[in-house]
Amino acid sequence: MSELHKFLFDGLPVRGVIVRLTDAWTEILARRASNHHTGPYAPPVAELLGEMTAAATLMQANIKFNGALTLQIFGDGPVKVAVAEVQPNLGVRATASLLGDIPSGARLPELVNVTNKGRCAISLHPKERLPGQQPYQGVVPLHGDHREKLDKLSDVLQHYMLQSEQLDTTLVLAADDQVAAGLLIQRLPVKGEANLEGAAATGDAPGRAVHNEDEIGLNEDYNRIAILASSLTRDELLTLDVETILRRLFWEEKLLRFEPQAGADGPRFACTCSRERVAGMIRGLGVEEAEGILAERGNIEVGCDFCGRQYRFDAVDAARIFTAPGDQPPASPLVQ
Repeated sequence: MSELHKFLFDGLPVRGVIVRLTDAWTEILARRASNHHTGPYAPPVAELLGEMTAAATLMQANIKFNGALTLQIFGDGPVKVAVAEVQPNLGVRATASLLGDIPSGARLPELVNVTNKGRCAISLHPKERLPGQQPYQGVVPLHGDHREKLDKLSDVLQHYMLQSEQLDTTLVLAADDQVAAGLLIQRLPVKGEANLEGAAATGDAPGRAVHNEDEIGLNEDYNRIAILASSLTRDELLTLDVETILRRLFWEEKLLRFEPQAGADGPRFACTCSRERVAGMIRGLGVEEAEGILAERGNIEVGCDFCGRQYRFDAVDAARIFTAPGDQPPASPLVQ
């Protein structure tokens, strides 16, 4: 069962989160494999998407935000775009769109950053938006300060946290075909507004607090704990249970543990697609475009890239989309 654990280091300005996605992750992979149009993900793509899903779950759990967090990577490699989305209740979904063959053993640069123009975007979508409020989005390149290509997703996200939030962050991520897991260690902000949640609430770019910037790299307690966390290997993260990992890494530290989140309260696969949302997308195409598709194919069929569910709209359904509520024809008897 997928699980998430939060903890604090007693008396120190350091917090941590660890996640193991098991059934939630294998459900994502199984739905992709059952799609006869695409087939399963190649192992390098599955590893990248699994790390993204674990990272997005860690980041969502690390803030108090009533809305979806979306982690997106896009560029010019065979992975056109990869997306992981986590709801505030820890419902997760993820997908990737591919172009061309995936080289065996390909890493982040070969998958999505061939000419060093790849980008990583983190978006926060409030569930209850204020009038005129737009989702917050931060975008960073997939290279370092000297334009060197970053080989690992964890390096990209650590760089993002340092740039956008002025917070020291250590991430360890790993994924295979059974488990997607991650460990996040972060120095606590001096000012609470200087984080993703504060940015989403105010609409401003995060990390403006000079106090946080002044502390970068200087806290000895954080630096010690970060070194311990970085010693965690990929195999250990994928195979060991959470209790064993925390005991091996931090046996000399006093941890304050929160109640683990698992089952109905923990990370789980959940897709937010619906017939109503698809209808809204068709409405956005316009009447002429919709009628053209109907004339060519007889119906409009849309599949969800996240869960694989198919939505079909015939001519009667399409007419209802573009008709005022009081003037709508009866629903098609073919729609369940």
